[in-house]
Amino acid sequence: MRITPKILFQLQKPLQILGMASRFLQFLHFFALFSFLPFSFSRLIETKGKISNAEHLMLLRERMQSVRFNPSKSKQISWHPRVSIYEDFLSDNECEHLISLAHGGIEKPLVVDRNASTGMQRTISTGKKFLVNSEQDEILSKIEERISLWTLLPKDHGGGIQIWHYGVNDSYGPHYDFYENNEDKPGGNRVATVLIYLSNVTHGGETIFPKSQTTKLKDESFSECASAGYAIKPVKGSAVFFFNLNLDSTPDNSSLHQSCKVLEGAKWSATKYFHTGPADRRHLTSSLTLTVDQEECSDEDDNCASWAEFGECERNPIFMLGSADYSGACRKSCKAC
Repeated sequence: MRITPKILFQLQKPLQILGMASRFLQFLHFFALFSFLPFSFSRLIETKGKISNAEHLMLLRERMQSVRFNPSKSKQISWHPRVSIYEDFLSDNECEHLISLAHGGIEKPLVVDRNASTGMQRTISTGKKFLVNSEQDEILSKIEERISLWTLLPKDHGGGIQIWHYGVNDSYGPHYDFYENNEDKPGGNRVATVLIYLSNVTHGGETIFPKSQTTKLKDESFSECASAGYAIKPVKGSAVFFFNLNLDSTPDNSSLHQSCKVLEGAKWSATKYFHTGPADRRHLTSSLTLTVDQEECSDEDDNCASWAEFGECERNPIFMLGSADYSGACRKSCKAC
C-alpha cells in the first residue's frame, strides 16, 4: 500500500489523541510525499471498516507500548539533509545485548572505495563490522519493530542490523549510503539509514554531515574533526535517522556523512539500511539460493574485488566464501563459483 494524504489524515486523529508533538505530525506529512514506499502501518489500514476508531487507537497504543516507543522523543535536526534524532531509543541493557551479539557475529573486512575514473582505491573505514543473526532473538525483534514504528518504513524493506566497533584512531571517512548503480541490488537503492549509538565515547567519534545547511554551536568537548559540518556526539542509546534519497528517489548529495576518528575510548554502534523494495534477509537468502541453483555467479558487495585483492578470501573465508549457515558475499571474486 502506498502513502496518500487521505490515509495520513485518517491516522492523524489517533496520533493527536496520544499526545504526539506537532513536529511529528509534520514528519508524517513528509512521508505522505514519499509515495514510492509501502506504508508501514498497513496492519491498521487493512482493518479499516472492520473496527472502530477507538479500537484503531487502542491497537496503535498497544503496539507502541509493547516495544517501548515514544514518538515525542523524536526531533528533526536538519532538513537538508533530512535528519532526525531520538534520544534514549535503546536502553542500556539493549545496547549491551547488541554488543554481545557482535561477539558471535561474522566480521566483515575493511570498507574500501574505488574511484571509477582512476581505478585507485582508498580505505574509508578502519572500524570492524559484524553481521548479526536476528532470527529468534526477542530483544532484537522488538528493536526492529521500534525502528519500523519510528521511521514509518516497512520492516521487510530493511536489511539486517550491522554492529560496528571503532577503537582509538579508527574512523569512517566521508561517504554516501546510497548505491550509485543499484540496478542489480536486492531491494533496490538504500533510501534511508538508521544509526544507533551503543556506547558513549570519551573523545571523538562524532557523526558529521559536511553538506548540512544546519549549523550547530560546538564546545571544547567536540573533536577538531567535528568542525567540518553538523556534528552529532555519540551518546549511548541515541539513534539517528536520515534519508539518502530525495523524494523523487534520486540520490541526495547532501546526505554525505562520516564518523570522526575516535581519540579516546571506544565506540560501538549499530546500522540498519532501508531499501526502496523488500530487502529483508529471508528475501536476500532466497535470491542468493536461486542464483546458485541457476549456476550464475555474482558478488553481493561492490567492494568484493578489492577485498579479494587484499587477501580477505583467505583471511575471512566465512564472510567471503560462505559456510553451511551463511551464503558467501564474494563468491565470484574469490573464484568459488
